[in-house]
Amino acid sequence: MRATLLLVGKTVNKHFVELIDEYAGRVKHYMGFDITVIPELKNTKSLSAEQQKQQEGELILKQLQTGDHVVLLDEHGKEWRSVEFSRWMEQKMQTVGKRLVFIIGGPYGFSPEVYARANEKLSLSKMTFSHQMVRLIFVEQLYRAMTIMRGEPYHHE
Repeated sequence: MRATLLLVGKTVNKHFVELIDEYAGRVKHYMGFDITVIPELKNTKSLSAEQQKQQEGELILKQLQTGDHVVLLDEHGKEWRSVEFSRWMEQKMQTVGKRLVFIIGGPYGFSPEVYARANEKLSLSKMTFSHQMVRLIFVEQLYRAMTIMRGEPYHHE
C-alpha cells in the first residue's frame, strides 16, 4: 500500500515546507508516501465559494484512481488519539489495495462530489488550523503513527 497526501495549493511558508519535507522523508522509511499538490485556482476573486469548491473538486477527482481509499481531512470527520490513529493506519496497511489517499482541500472545503467519493473523513482537532498548518500536523501524525506501530520511542504515553 502507498499513502498519498493530496493538497489544494502549494505550501507557501518556507518553515512549514522544510518541516513537512522533514516528516515526509521520515514517513518514507516506513511506507511508500508522496505529496501531490493541485495548483491553486486562478482569479478566485471572481468566483463564489461554491464555484471555487466545485472547480477544486473537479481537479481533486481527476487525481483519484479506481480503487483508491479516500480519506478527507475534514472538520466533521472522526477524531482519534495518536495511538488510535496508529491502529487505524495499521489496519489500512493490511486492507487497502493500492493507495490510501488523504486530501486537504481548499479554504472553503470540498464539493459534494468529493464528499461522495470519499470513503472516510478524519478530523485532526475540534480547533481550526490554517490549511498550511494542517499539512504539517498531519504529516507529523502520520510519522508518529508509524513509530507507534513499531514501538519506537518517538511517542510517549
